[in-house]
Amino acid sequence: MKKERVFITGGTGFVGANLTEYLIKRGFSDIKIYDNLSAGKKEHIDKIAKKLGCKSERKSKNKTVYKNSNRPLNLVLVVGDILDAKILNKEMNGYDVVIHLAAHTRVLESLKEPKENFKVNTIGTFNVLEASRKNKIKKFIFASSNAVVGEQISPISEKMVPKPLSPYGATKLFGEGLCSAYYYSYGLKTVSLRFANCYGPYSEHKTSVIAKFIRRAKRGLPLEVYGDGTQTRDFIHVSDVCQAIYLCMNNNSFIGGEVFQIATSKETRIIDLAKMMNKLFARKNNLKFSPSRVGEIRKNFSDIRKAKTLLGFNPEIKLEEGLKSLITSRLNA
Repeated sequence: MKKERVFITGGTGFVGANLTEYLIKRGFSDIKIYDNLSAGKKEHIDKIAKKLGCKSERKSKNKTVYKNSNRPLNLVLVVGDILDAKILNKEMNGYDVVIHLAAHTRVLESLKEPKENFKVNTIGTFNVLEASRKNKIKKFIFASSNAVVGEQISPISEKMVPKPLSPYGATKLFGEGLCSAYYYSYGLKTVSLRFANCYGPYSEHKTSVIAKFIRRAKRGLPLEVYGDGTQTRDFIHVSDVCQAIYLCMNNNSFIGGEVFQIATSKETRIIDLAKMMNKLFARKNNLKFSPSRVGEIRKNFSDIRKAKTLLGFNPEIKLEEGLKSLITSRLNA
């Protein structure tokens, strides 16, 4: 079993739940999830624990421990907020690796409520970094986003000067800056991973385009496409995102203060995604076109050569394969 103790903020959410399952399968036996449950669900962790044959024990109002008598597994869920610096610092004590996923992640909501988005994504990230510094964390992995880069000529890369279009993108850029500062000022080994458009299990609550398309298709509704549908995205399966995080955790020559694009380098038009979804659901191309949205990037896919070279990252799941698996699991749920 892996000896490193792992602390995951936002661990009940989409990426967090998948990452928890991914790490346990790869031998990590001591994981603490710190989440306020504002976006994620405790049920995700309960489901993972059940698959692993774990029994849960509620230690307090805010703490649940999952144990398996047949294997040395210590999985803990703490209901807590990254804005509560005191509790955060206390719960992080004794851990080795921090994976910071907790955030307000919705671009459109950041346009409507920029102050709340700023508070969670900047002050919250500062609190997690400070707690990591005080607790002498060995590695800190920050979930950033392609929204940092903004509208630029694709493929986008780490060399481009960031030009975020939304308050959300700006807060993620702030987080990247803090990670760099904490590496060069305090020696905290940070890395920022700019995730492309992620999809996969445990995403049924998301407002991302794939999650929306699946919900509408299941209800027999037309798939809503904004603008003319020629805007493009780089869709990456969550297991490949987990692969990138895992590679950072296991990189002995860990590159502090660096930023990596985590994507597939494959460009997909939204109109083509909609047609692919209708095909997989065995229905006609039933589409609904709506006006373009403010703050939305028009063309976006990534250059991942840096992640391939320095991390050994190699995305494995093709879009149609990943969608087929996801749709099948949703229909059978």
